[in-house]
Amino acid sequence: MLKKGDKVGIVCCSNAMNKEYDVSGLVDKLISVGLIPVLSEFIYMNDNGLYPDKENRAGELNRFCADDSVKAIFDISGGDMANEILELIDYEIIKKTDKLFFGYSDLTVIINAIYSLTYKPSVLYQVRNLIYKDEIKQTEDFINSMFYKKNDLFDFEYDFIRGNNMEGVVLGGNIRCLLKLAGTKYFPDFKNKILLLEGYRGQIPQLVTYFSHLKQLNIFGMVNGIILGTFSEMEDNGINPKTEQLILSYIPEHLPICITKEIGHRPTSKAIIIGKYLKLYRDE
Repeated sequence: MLKKGDKVGIVCCSNAMNKEYDVSGLVDKLISVGLIPVLSEFIYMNDNGLYPDKENRAGELNRFCADDSVKAIFDISGGDMANEILELIDYEIIKKTDKLFFGYSDLTVIINAIYSLTYKPSVLYQVRNLIYKDEIKQTEDFINSMFYKKNDLFDFEYDFIRGNNMEGVVLGGNIRCLLKLAGTKYFPDFKNKILLLEGYRGQIPQLVTYFSHLKQLNIFGMVNGIILGTFSEMEDNGINPKTEQLILSYIPEHLPICITKEIGHRPTSKAIIIGKYLKLYRDE
């Protein structure tokens, strides 16, 4: 995907960082692995605590997409505001480029919108994992995958809890943020796809809402299978029934499901390419 000396763009398309966040640690890490980070002018909230406006956030993404010297774009934000810029993204530029957009959480909306309007893949991954508590393993996997075409960052362990296999293009991501696209042109076609779902905040009432919404949209009736990643608040609080048990009331009886602890909001989380064809099988 990349080579040493490549420039990579760093953007915040969702909530900007507050002034207390020091981006220099990530910058130093990217430099240490051989990349040249180029920062958006709108990483931070301003001195009055206000967020950069949507035109500026989208403008920086478009600028990096159009800049041939920038070989990948990493969004380091999350939160709530990414869908505000969807109508300002230049999807025609994205259609013409092979560079990948990386982001997680609220960036689910941009990742799935890119696929919906361009059929281009993006990567559900938070590059700040490179400086969190699992940084040694994350950095090793990142280097091997970005520079040496290995799959270390993308190979995740999973277990089937129903069925034996599933295949299709993977769509989805953060469940709350994905549903913000429902009813818009940015919501992708889920027919014969694999649906990936994970979450950060949210307990049983929130998951009931999300699963009911997906059922009412007939998404569960369209897809070839479901991958359940981590649901942090549910798991951290030991809430029962577990997510994989709760979802059974909302999906067709035949639908395959697998679970993984390696995709989601954890600092140990791996990456998954949204918009890529994937085959998963039960180990015999």
